Amino acid sequence: MTRLDARQGVDFGRSTVLLRVRSLSVRFDVRSILVCFALLAATLAVAVVSLSTGDYKVSMQQVLQAFTGDAPGFAQTIVMEWRLPRVLSALVFGAALGMSGGVFQSMTRNPLGSPDIIGFNTGAYTGALVVMLTLGGGYLGVAAGALVGGVLTAIAVYLLAFRRGSQGFRLIIVGIGISAMLAALNHWLILQAELEAALAAAVWGAGSLNGITWEQAAPAAVVVVLVGLATLVVSRRMQLLEMGDDAARALGVRAEPTRLLLLVLGVALTAAVTAVAGPIAFVALAAPQLARRLTRSAGITLLPSAFMGAFLLAASDLAAQRLFAPIQLPVGVVTVCIGGIYLVWLLAREARKS
Repeated sequence: MTRLDARQGVDFGRSTVLLRVRSLSVRFDVRSILVCFALLAATLAVAVVSLSTGDYKVSMQQVLQAFTGDAPGFAQTIVMEWRLPRVLSALVFGAALGMSGGVFQSMTRNPLGSPDIIGFNTGAYTGALVVMLTLGGGYLGVAAGALVGGVLTAIAVYLLAFRRGSQGFRLIIVGIGISAMLAALNHWLILQAELEAALAAAVWGAGSLNGITWEQAAPAAVVVVLVGLATLVVSRRMQLLEMGDDAARALGVRAEPTRLLLLVLGVALTAAVTAVAGPIAFVALAAPQLARRLTRSAGITLLPSAFMGAFLLAASDLAAQRLFAPIQLPVGVVTVCIGGIYLVWLLAREARKS
């Protein structure tokens, strides 16, 4: 039996919805649900605009017809084969980055704790570069290299920051140091490579969705969905860890194993994106904090972070396509510009609080 109850109780004045399915009950915050729906509507609007605009204009009616297979001739190919893989990649990858940023900001209890800052993006990029420039691997090899590079970087940061438990501030400081060393290694690898391979690696390293196809997008999307669902399952324990290790242990959560599991899941989300699109910066940094301000939640919530990340990357990719058309910028160039402004604001805000 399924029952839906709306109530307002011990949630500090926040309206909640309690969903009961037999012995299982899940509580949802009403404001968070509304924010997710609003972000979903905005993201779908951006997606429709992306599908209909370009060098070849496609009407809204033709976009809808393309999904049913009734679009006239060339419009069907443009929408379904050329534009839709890129749009869906932006949505899925943005959600993955937003969720990954939420995981690390929750773990470190710091708004600067994201894979961009800690260095996991850079580590995934290093792994992919090694495969691209030295082993000459294809897409699967690059994907495996990005995953291995990200995981090895995460293990190195975790072990170097570990001292009677891994504390958030140490993770950030150690991550920044390792990220700087890996960035130097990446530059050296590109300088030593053949000119054509180095140029391709440099463009890919800016973070780009240009020319993405179903063969690249579909496997990455499957990985992101599976890892994202696993992350949502663990999110309850993640929120308990924000109360402190002692409080989490008192509630039955094993602190370090849970933190290590979250670390692996967060890195897997980042590496899946990096393997296809390169290291896209600042979405993981900004999305969780923007979502938190909209939901007015006490801590990081992963689902709003994912929706915000999808919106940010979809909007940034649309800007990358249309701002200097017919020249298409790597989407990472746009996210760096937006994220840089956000980072300056965040640092100024933290300085005022201190």
